[in-house]
Amino acid sequence: MDDTTIHRYRAVRMWEQDSSLFLTNSALLPLAPLCRTDSPRDLLSQVAHQEVAKISDRETRQNTAAYTEILAGLRFEKGLIRQLLSEDIMQESVIYQDILQKGEQKGEQKEAFRFLTRQLNRRFGEIDSSIIERIRILSTEELEALGEEFLSFSNVSDLVTWLEQNTSS
Repeated sequence: MDDTTIHRYRAVRMWEQDSSLFLTNSALLPLAPLCRTDSPRDLLSQVAHQEVAKISDRETRQNTAAYTEILAGLRFEKGLIRQLLSEDIMQESVIYQDILQKGEQKGEQKEAFRFLTRQLNRRFGEIDSSIIERIRILSTEELEALGEEFLSFSNVSDLVTWLEQNTSS
C-alpha cells in the first residue's frame, strides 16, 4: 500500500487577478481589495460601501467586513481602512472580538510582568536576567500568583524555588 499523495497547485497572484471575479461572491469579497486595479482606493470603497453593505445577514456582513479589514491591511493604510469600513460593524464581528481579546490578554500579561519585575527589583535589587526571562513567559494568572507570594520571600532563592515549584519551565 502506497501512502504517497500527489498534489498539484497553482499560485494565485492576487495583484494580477481581475477584481470582478471576487466582487460577485461574498465568500471571496475580502480578497477583492488585493486585486489588480487602476484605483485601489475606489476598489476598497466599492467593497466597503456597495458589496459588504449588500450582505443581508448581519453576522455574515460583520465577519466579511472584519476579514476585508484584515486583508486590506496588507495593502492600505489603517486610516483609509477605518474611513471606508465602518468600525462599528467590525467591532461586532466575532473575528474582531477575538483579535481584541487576544490583544487585551497580551497587554494584561505585559503590564503584570512590568509591575512585578519593578517590585522584585525594588525588594531584592537587580534580578539576574535568566530569572527575569523565566518570569517573562508566565501567564497573567501565574504572574498574579507570584505577585501575592513574593511578599513572603526572604531572598531571590525563594523566588527561584517558587518558579521551580509552580512552572513547567
